[in-house]
Amino acid sequence: MVLRTHGLVVGHDRSPACGPVDVALERGDVLSVVGDNGAGKSTLLRTVLGLLEPVGGRVEVLGRAVDEREAWFRAAVASVLDTEAFIPGVTAREHLLLVARGHATPGPEGVVDDLLDRFGILDAGSRYPASLSSGQRRRLLLAAAFARPRELMVLDEPEQRLDGDMRRALATMIRDEQARGTAVLLATHDPVLLREVGAPVLVVGDRCVVVHAQDAADRLAGDRG
Repeated sequence: MVLRTHGLVVGHDRSPACGPVDVALERGDVLSVVGDNGAGKSTLLRTVLGLLEPVGGRVEVLGRAVDEREAWFRAAVASVLDTEAFIPGVTAREHLLLVARGHATPGPEGVVDDLLDRFGILDAGSRYPASLSSGQRRRLLLAAAFARPRELMVLDEPEQRLDGDMRRALATMIRDEQARGTAVLLATHDPVLLREVGAPVLVVGDRCVVVHAQDAADRLAGDRG
């Protein structure tokens, strides 16, 4: 089992935001997470990553209690949150190379060039991240998560600042991860991404339930309308 939560209640300062959540992701499983603003999507993902303490229950990755300080956890889990973190003083391509080499990715140069191309930032590879647009920086953050080995990928609203074509391309990459046996947990507000990924959807709030991707996408599209 890659990810399991047992009666997990998440929140801040011991004040619950959502839960309990009971999920089990095996290799190749994908679970999308949706909910209203403030319902606890990001809080759930941060708790899974060990960045927040659970209010109640527990979370396990690869059968162990989560501890983001441990080398085994950092080696197994790739994540993209709503914060930007780039290695200072290096170009976009050099940043990805350092990530890939630091995680012993086979053939790092080929992997990095392919990712720069797939994310549409190949021409920006020689530039420093600070000089990139917000959309280009978002693509670079996502590329870094794909540049390293991973057994679990956690993505918080990865569609942010991506155009429609890139969102569909990202959905294809997530399905490719599924085929490779990576477990993926992603929070999103985007009905297109939900439909394209096609995975079960956990709706968080006062009551947490799992629904079909199409049903969740229709609800999100209706809310936007």
